[in-house]
Order: sequence, then C-alpha cells, then structure tokens
Amino acid sequence: MHVERLDHINIVTDRLDETADWYATMLDLERRNAPPPMMPEAAQWMHDGQGRAIIHLNSLAFKRTFDRPVDPGSHTGAVHHVALRMQGYEEVVARLKAHGANYRENFVEAINLRQVFTTDPNNVLLELNFFAA
Repeated sequence: MHVERLDHINIVTDRLDETADWYATMLDLERRNAPPPMMPEAAQWMHDGQGRAIIHLNSLAFKRTFDRPVDPGSHTGAVHHVALRMQGYEEVVARLKAHGANYRENFVEAINLRQVFTTDPNNVLLELNFFAA
C-alpha cells in the first residue's frame, strides 16, 4: 500500500459562483459541473491544465455522504493551508494585484522556491508554490 498523490480538496461554501469564479480568474482553473447526479447549482469542480478535478466546490445545500458541521468563511480548523504547485509566478501575482487580493510572498532560497500565500473567498489559506527550473 502507498499514497500516490493528493487527489483533491473539497470546499463547502455559501458563495459557490463567487468561489468558482475566483479559482478560474486567479489560478486559471477550469470550472466544470460536477458529474451527475450532482446538480450544477450545488457542486462545481475546478480542473487543472491536465483535466484533473483538483478542487471540489459544494454549496451548503449539497448532500454529503459524510456530513459534519461546516462554517463557511471561518478559518479552516486543523487544516492550516492547502498548497498548490504552480507555474506562472508573475501572472499569478499580477492577477492578485489587479483584483486587490491580500497576499504575502516568501522565498525559500535553499530549494529555490517562491511562495505566494493568499486566501480564497471562503478564507481558505492557499500556499502557491513556484519552483525554479
């Protein structure tokens, strides 16, 4: 047995359209309806450049198999942040600036890693990682 990779993250939101639009605009992820029987007004999946659904967005009304209380917009509890490996550092920073998004930058010199930290409309902290070639 072994873990192959992180498959996706799931964000429950009371602002489904705004959140999907944010991920499409800021990170250039492709918004698609979740597969049936999930309804588009309750579930949107955000796909990366290889067509993988890496972020699942669900409305509060979405029927979850394992339901538990959620508080959209609050801090994310024990999960501190979600890290995404990225390309296009300058473009991402320009988009964040153009939309007035709050963000912080960091550089890890030992591994030549540029990082951008920002939050989505639900206050989910994202670590955007840009490794130099």
